[in-house]
Amino acid sequence: MKQSTLCVQAGWEPKNGESRVLPIYQSTTFKYDNTEEMADLFDLKKEGYFYTRLQNPTNDAVARKIAALEGGVGAMLTSSGQAANFYAIFNICEAGDHFVTSNEIYGGTYNLFGVTLKKLGIECTFVNPEASEEEISAAFRPNTKALFGETISNPGCKVLDIEKFARIAHQHGVPLIVDNTFPTPINCRPFEWGADIVTHSTTKYMDGHATQVGGCIVDSGNFDWDAHAEKFPGLCTPDESYHGLTYTKAFGKMAYMTKLTAQLMRDLGSIPSPHNAFLLNLGLETLHLRMPRHCENAQKIAEFLQADERVAWVHYSGLPSDESHALAQKYLPNGSCGVIAFGLKGTRETAVKFMDSLELICIVTHVADARTCVLHPASHTHRQLSDEQLREAGVAPDLIRLSVGIEDVDDLLADIRQALDKI
Repeated sequence: MKQSTLCVQAGWEPKNGESRVLPIYQSTTFKYDNTEEMADLFDLKKEGYFYTRLQNPTNDAVARKIAALEGGVGAMLTSSGQAANFYAIFNICEAGDHFVTSNEIYGGTYNLFGVTLKKLGIECTFVNPEASEEEISAAFRPNTKALFGETISNPGCKVLDIEKFARIAHQHGVPLIVDNTFPTPINCRPFEWGADIVTHSTTKYMDGHATQVGGCIVDSGNFDWDAHAEKFPGLCTPDESYHGLTYTKAFGKMAYMTKLTAQLMRDLGSIPSPHNAFLLNLGLETLHLRMPRHCENAQKIAEFLQADERVAWVHYSGLPSDESHALAQKYLPNGSCGVIAFGLKGTRETAVKFMDSLELICIVTHVADARTCVLHPASHTHRQLSDEQLREAGVAPDLIRLSVGIEDVDDLLADIRQALDKI
């Protein structure tokens, strides 16, 4: 089925007499008639529902839809995008391990990788994604377990060369994990370019209405864990917490996803509520309609900003002059997203004055929903980073992140014009 059909139909297949619309299974527990049936579920011998911390029918239906959109073998919802990125790494890394990541990533992820995971004994090396393959390869160690990047970086709006990153990862026998939040599978499917695992903050375009916080991890099923068994003992050796079960032998292509659910979600519990999953599904049903409008509006506004003499610079891959334009033509031929990064001539105070003068466009700690919003990352989302770390993460002190919504573009342009006039 085409993406537009999957957005509407995938995930929930009602049986005769069941609800046509995905129901909210707002229940912690599920009934069984005898002890043995429940025991088989706990031993992973059978599939079924017994406790919502592990699995829930509403959550799983939405996860199946996202897996279908990305072209993966399975998916799991999490309580946030941060939880998704943490689980994606922690599922294959433990104390003493190492991974490599692009430095062009969201500030919260940067802090998670560079600070919090280090407290758990997992180290990472940040690399410039535009560096040569040889330079990036030099960051790998014998204990390196993954390579990570964002399809479109937040907030710098740089496009990742997915094929290059996949080639480097596979040369070192590790998977490539790609955060595909900004383009969504409507505009890019990283598995088709060699990525192995995809993560999302479903809080953003997938929801599209700023009504729920959530995340998702999708596995392509393509990475051969057993071929590098010495690197991934958690997947390729017996798990004593499940009577010596080995995930790759028991579950094949679903090994990574099964371990995520049966071990990490069991022990850490970052689940979304079924009601949040229901709201997410409503957003997914119109994702294929909204993404083209976001891109169309953003393209017009990016062109306007680029032509205005009060604007110092603009990063939007839809602009022919943008440094990521060639990569966007390759990976995002139908459009990237609605997020624009730009700077104004003047000081940091100039950016603040512009933002405070906007009337229709709101300052919010959010991005990528139906309403146009704006943020100054150096003062807000990336505030915990030093100036040096900001530069390493591709965030200039004057960078303004404009998330263009699906309103009438003429109204948005009018608001931007009057705010520029006030600086």
